[in-house]
Amino acid sequence: MMVPAALLLLGALTAVLAPRLLARSDWTDREPVVALWVWQCVVVAVLLCCGLSMTLSAAAAWQAVRGHVFAPAPHAVVEAYALGAAGPWAPTTAVALACGAVWTAAMLVREVARARSRHRRRRAELIDRAPLLPGEEAGGEQRLVVLEGERPDVRWLPGTTPRLIVTTAALRRLKGQQLDALLAHEQGHARARHDWLLHCSAALADGFPRVPVFAAFRGEMHRLVELAADDMASRRFGRLTTALALVELNEHRGVFGPRPAPQAQVPQRVHRLLTPPDRLTASRRLRLTATAALVPVVPVLVAFVPGLRALG
Repeated sequence: MMVPAALLLLGALTAVLAPRLLARSDWTDREPVVALWVWQCVVVAVLLCCGLSMTLSAAAAWQAVRGHVFAPAPHAVVEAYALGAAGPWAPTTAVALACGAVWTAAMLVREVARARSRHRRRRAELIDRAPLLPGEEAGGEQRLVVLEGERPDVRWLPGTTPRLIVTTAALRRLKGQQLDALLAHEQGHARARHDWLLHCSAALADGFPRVPVFAAFRGEMHRLVELAADDMASRRFGRLTTALALVELNEHRGVFGPRPAPQAQVPQRVHRLLTPPDRLTASRRLRLTATAALVPVVPVLVAFVPGLRALG
């Protein structure tokens, strides 16, 4: 039975080759939304390879699992997978992949729990610094909160009752439509649910630190969501306004100058806004999107090839 091994090999090749191909591509910064979609499809394909290999290995190792997986299948389909000829590696592979699946779920639950804890702590601090005024409802939607602060800051606090938080220093420094551009940037994060992308990428990278594709996935998610939100803001208020707003907001944080802060991406984002690259044509964006959508389909086809041949 070679299908589980083929799926693992396909997953390994996807995990190795896809990040390298994306790193060499010159269009990811030009089309961050498409790049986000491609990265998600790649990671889903890798996880599907592992999940399908685990299922077929377990079916080969244990009759009880086989009965549930192939219950509605004709006898010819079951024979096509040669489950009875599996070697002693089948139980080991199934158990190892099952442990990986449980670990992935645990890491995701831990990441979500940490995020909720941070949100509760920030909301408690927000209520302490900006209590509700008489007549205000605690469940007001998307309330704009202005805080006293010496440093300019604009941020989005997600949750059941999202908040847009602006400091008084930001109100003093940001001129014209710069504040509107930053608010549009933060609202872009909220509408696209970028927080969930960051949670999932962090869970995979923390759970499997020795798997390069997951580390690259986390790094690219942090970078691409910012570029996508920058584009959302610039489409409404212009690239120059958005770039100046980023400069005013981050100038005090040490991200500019001869020795910028480690991993500071703001200078690159400002440069990208001031010298916008040419966008891809609509047809090429469509081709990239469709091709990426087919990537997770490949492991499904590999898993079903023996059964389809038996039925055909």
